[in-house]
Amino acid sequence: MHLFLIDAIGPFFRGDERRTINWSKISFSHLKMEGDGSVGQWARIREDLDVFCAKAASMGFNAVSLDDVTHLADHSWYELDMRARIARWRTEFRRCFEVVRSHGLQIYLTMDVFSATPAVREQLGRLRWTVEDFLSELLDGFLTDFPEVSGVILRIGESDGRDVVDDFKSELYLKHPKQVNRFLKTLLPVFEKHSRKLIFRTWTVGAYRIGDLMWHRGTFTSVLKGVEDSESLIVSMKYGESDFFRYLPLNRNFFRTRVAKIIELQTRREYEGCGEYPSFTGWEYERYAHELAQAENMVGLMVWCQTGGWVPFRRLALLEESAVWTDLNTFVTIRVFQKRQLVEEAVKGFAEMKGVPNWRSLLELLRYSDDVIRELLYVEEFARQKLFFRRVRIPPMLQVYWNNIFISHSVKKVLMHFVQDKEGCLRAATLSLQKLDQMQKLAGECSMPVADIEYMRDTFGILALAREYYFRTFDVEIEQKLRAAKKAYKAKYPKGGPRRRYRIKMHFQPFWLKARYLGWALTLLMRRRRGYRVVDRIVTLHALSMIFRVISKRRPHWIPAFAKESAMGVDTVFR
Repeated sequence: MHLFLIDAIGPFFRGDERRTINWSKISFSHLKMEGDGSVGQWARIREDLDVFCAKAASMGFNAVSLDDVTHLADHSWYELDMRARIARWRTEFRRCFEVVRSHGLQIYLTMDVFSATPAVREQLGRLRWTVEDFLSELLDGFLTDFPEVSGVILRIGESDGRDVVDDFKSELYLKHPKQVNRFLKTLLPVFEKHSRKLIFRTWTVGAYRIGDLMWHRGTFTSVLKGVEDSESLIVSMKYGESDFFRYLPLNRNFFRTRVAKIIELQTRREYEGCGEYPSFTGWEYERYAHELAQAENMVGLMVWCQTGGWVPFRRLALLEESAVWTDLNTFVTIRVFQKRQLVEEAVKGFAEMKGVPNWRSLLELLRYSDDVIRELLYVEEFARQKLFFRRVRIPPMLQVYWNNIFISHSVKKVLMHFVQDKEGCLRAATLSLQKLDQMQKLAGECSMPVADIEYMRDTFGILALAREYYFRTFDVEIEQKLRAAKKAYKAKYPKGGPRRRYRIKMHFQPFWLKARYLGWALTLLMRRRRGYRVVDRIVTLHALSMIFRVISKRRPHWIPAFAKESAMGVDTVFR
């Protein structure tokens, strides 16, 4: 392996006061471009970037990713005021690039396909150009203007969320495998001409026929047909067949192509607290590193230490002491993959670097943390099941999503359907709380933040109470306990306080669908193997899309607001 990438977007979020931050990419609307405020903000960004890059380089990373090509690539088709804004962004980013290069780090920029302005759309229609033609010309000019940029990280399977307000807002353009294949064949010659790298991400959110790219071997093979030998192409894959969750086996597509590949890993775990408490990934990533030793042409990794999720949590990796758990994950990850160290050796190295006394206590704390995350944040029996819906592998985490904890009768019914060993789940919750008590003691011994473990204990205590609601016969007492626990949690971690909290969404009204019929529906709509069944091709992939469109128009209140407003919206899955 020779490419060790880490995202460096943290400095660009300093001072963002929104309650919930979209961490999917830099918010350019947050960046000031005029006045005294602009001068101060950009100076602070460069200072933070200098600190970040120094730490990343010392850990062993040799490249950073930043956002994004679209805001820096100029074109004659853009409106005059847009070109003026692009010119200002280019000036500021060139100064940022100088900081990165001063640490000997390569620069890669992200790019979504596709973003445009009204003027560009008008020209595309008038001249009958394809998007591929436009992007080829745009990227040719961009790579000429920025020789310091080593390559572009291309995302084709997800676009900007519904909350994004920007001069450029990306939307999904590529919809089927042959179209993506033609797209790559059109763009790769541009990168070959400039001797740069095109890092092509297989991540998708399930939309359109290309939506199964990350796990379907047929789609994966079709997309890469005829481009495997390009020296400018690197394929980037998340480690599993879903997002950054646990309980996912290593994606087998790493072993199905000779094209250069990197693995994507997340050290600021967006579904596991975003670094507010220890969510250690060391042993999980060590297993992936060991398996990948058998994969052909693995050239590196990409670590997301800040990117990902719509959450209020805002600790900045490699910049703030409070981000110690993310920094620890990041340090151990690069050591495990680059130096082939054992987790225990890497943890000891981190402790020595940070001046942490008693590294063995830290290691024991991390073992307990790994157990508690797997046994209480997840419901293990459900998480181990391989389930697919349409073109998406169902995430192994059901009752927690980003910073939301869902305690409702509908979640109870679904878990009751999939989980057989209910008493085992309740015992796991009890044992996890005991381990959390031990973790507080260990944190004191190794001078790690005890308050983070206390916060984890308070949050996970509600998850343990929820287990009783999920897996025991309902009575009023458990509802009262949950409501009291929620009230105490909100009082201890008040809105607007220094500690951001989870949102606990409770709804105890009986779910309208009886358990028997819910089971039939789940069996019909979900499958336990990757390949599509006949019922999938007839019902879930086609008829269900039409049904959803009708419901969203005529009965929009049937769809929870959270599902409609979060990220790209649940309707994306039904495209």
